[in-house]
Amino acid sequence: MGVLFDECAARRIATTTHLDRPFDIAPDGGTEYDAAALADLVRDAAGWLSAAGAGRGDRVAILKDNHWDYDLLACSAVRIGSVPAQLSAQMSPDVLAILLERLAPAVLMTTAGQLERCLAAGVDLTSLARVVVTSDVPAPGAVHVDQLRGSAGPAPQRRGDDEPLVIDHTSGTTGVPKLVVHSTRTIIGALARFEARRIPKIGVRPDDVVATASSFAHGRTFCWTAVVMSMAPREVVILTGQDPNRVDPVLRAHPPTIMEGLPASYVRFRPLTERLDNPFRRVKLYISTYDAVHPPTIRAYLNASRHPGPLWMDGWGQTETGPLTFRFHTRRSLARRGAAHDVGRPVPVKTRLRLVDPDTFQPVRPGRPGLVLARTAARCLDYLGESQRWADKQVGKWWITGDLGVRRWDGSVQLLDREVDQTPDGSCLEIEDVLEDRLPEALECVLLAQPGKPPLPVVVTADGTLSEEAWRRACRRLPKMQSPVSLRWDDLPRTGTAKVRRLDLREQLTGSTATCGTGRWT
Repeated sequence: MGVLFDECAARRIATTTHLDRPFDIAPDGGTEYDAAALADLVRDAAGWLSAAGAGRGDRVAILKDNHWDYDLLACSAVRIGSVPAQLSAQMSPDVLAILLERLAPAVLMTTAGQLERCLAAGVDLTSLARVVVTSDVPAPGAVHVDQLRGSAGPAPQRRGDDEPLVIDHTSGTTGVPKLVVHSTRTIIGALARFEARRIPKIGVRPDDVVATASSFAHGRTFCWTAVVMSMAPREVVILTGQDPNRVDPVLRAHPPTIMEGLPASYVRFRPLTERLDNPFRRVKLYISTYDAVHPPTIRAYLNASRHPGPLWMDGWGQTETGPLTFRFHTRRSLARRGAAHDVGRPVPVKTRLRLVDPDTFQPVRPGRPGLVLARTAARCLDYLGESQRWADKQVGKWWITGDLGVRRWDGSVQLLDREVDQTPDGSCLEIEDVLEDRLPEALECVLLAQPGKPPLPVVVTADGTLSEEAWRRACRRLPKMQSPVSLRWDDLPRTGTAKVRRLDLREQLTGSTATCGTGRWT
C-alpha cells in the first residue's frame, strides 16, 4: 500500500479522481487528480511524517475531517514502515483519549479544530502522542504541517505479510470501539485481492465511473482504495458529506455506473432519486456496507436507475473479518422477498458460517435461531490493548460475530439482531424493515429492546414528528410495542459510519442501558 499510487502512475492508468472538495492536507490542490498527482501527495506526506519523527514500527494516528486523504495518509505511513491508525472524528473526546492511550502513537496527524474540540471537553490530545501535527492552522503544543513540507522520506519500507499493516476501529455502537489490527495478508491478500477481479456484472471495468460516499476513517475504504486503484476505472468520485444538495452537482457532472455508500448516505441522498434526470440514472451496481439498508431505500435506488437490470449488493461482515456474506437485490426479487432481513450466503471459497446455541455452542438446525460464528482467512490479528477480549471471541478457528441469525433452507442466513440488542418478541431488524415499508415519511426506524417491557420504537423523520394515525396503520399486526418516540436525524447519537449508537440512545430516552442480551461478544 505504501507504493500503490507509484505503481499506478508507472502503469500510466488513466483514472481521474474527482473530489467534492479539496483534500484537507492539500487545500490548494484542487478537486481533480490523476494517479501521478496522488503518488506525489502520498510521497510528500511520507516526508512530513518521517520529519515529525515517525519511523519503522511506530504508530501514526490520523484524526481529521472525513475525506479520502485519511487513506492517503495511511499509505504514507505504510511507506515509511509505520503502522497507521485511523480514528473517526465523530468519536467523543473521552473515547479518543482511551484509544490514543492504547495506541501510544509516535505522531498524531490531526487538526487544530480537533485539538480545540477535545480540549474544551478536558482532553489534551497533545499529551497523548510524542508529536502532534496539525494540517489546518497552527495550534499550541503542535507542529504545523507547513514546517515539515519539503522533507524527503526514506525509501519505501517493506514488511512481512503477517506483520501489522493498519489499525482500524469498530463502529462503537455498544461502547468504546475496539482497535482492530490487520496485516497485509488479511486485509490485502484475503480481502482486496479477492475483490479486485473482473467478475461479470459486478467487477469494475475500464469505462466505469465509481463513486463512494463513505466514512474514510474505517477499514473498508483502505481496502477499497487498493481495489479501485488497481482496477483502474475511467473515473473515481469521492463524496465526503451527506447533504444531498451538495453532492447532487458532483454526481450530475460525473454520473456513476457503480455507487458505494454508507446506509446513512443512501438514506440522506434518497430525495435525489425523485428528481428529474436524477444522478443515479446510469448506475448498474449499488454496493452497501456497514449496516442494514431497509427495502424502501433499496427500491427507490433500483427504480431510479435506467439500466435494464441494476443490482443492489449487500455485504454483511465486520471490521474484524471483512465481508462474510453477500446478497443481490433486483427490482423483481425485492418485490418478491419483502422485508425479511436475509443477508445472503457466505462468500464462496472465502468464508464459512456456523450457527450454534449461545449457551452450549452446539450446532442448531436450519430454521432455528443461533449465534453466528464465522471462519475466514481475513480475521484480524488482534485487538490492540485488549488481546484477551479478542481471544474470548474465538472458538478454535471460528470467530464469534455476536450476531443472532437463522440459516434458511437454501443456505442463506437471515440476521435477527445483535445478541446484546435482541428482544424476546421477534427480530428488531425485521420489525424495523416492516415499519419503514409502512411509513414513507420515516428516514429510519430503530427498535430498542428493554428488559421486562415491550420494545421502544424510535421513528426518525425530517421534522421529528409522526402522526398518531400513521403509527396506528404502521404497527398493525406487529408485536406489542411502546408508544413511539419521533426524532430528527441529528437527534440520535451516531458513530462515524452514521450507525445509531443504540446503547447511548437507550440511555438518552429511558435513563437505562439495560438490554435483553448478555453483551458477552460485543
